[in-house]
Amino acid sequence: MSDSDTDDQMPDDQGQGGLDLATKEAEPKLKKPPLYRVVLINDDYTTMEFVVEVLESVFGMDRSKATRIMLEVHTKGKGVCGVYTYEIAETKVAQVTTIAQQQQHPLMCTMEET
Repeated sequence: MSDSDTDDQMPDDQGQGGLDLATKEAEPKLKKPPLYRVVLINDDYTTMEFVVEVLESVFGMDRSKATRIMLEVHTKGKGVCGVYTYEIAETKVAQVTTIAQQQQHPLMCTMEET
């Protein structure tokens, strides 16, 4: 009898010395990803209508919600457009910045960790 013959006869659930090994799967420790606020910053040149259009197109807001956020930006100096995971927040900031530059508006958009 060769060594390979004896290996074939050993059950899979036994370790060295024939002892049973507990094989419980470790439960994954899932951690929620950090969230980021996307924030519009007020300036003296970007029109209110343009800010509303950006909020509608980039953030999918209806007209009344977009107007409410725009007024917050206008009166308080900044307004939160939404809260997202890092990658989505980064993409939203880039979209707003690109649209503003294309339309020659100095509108600034940033992200802050919550």
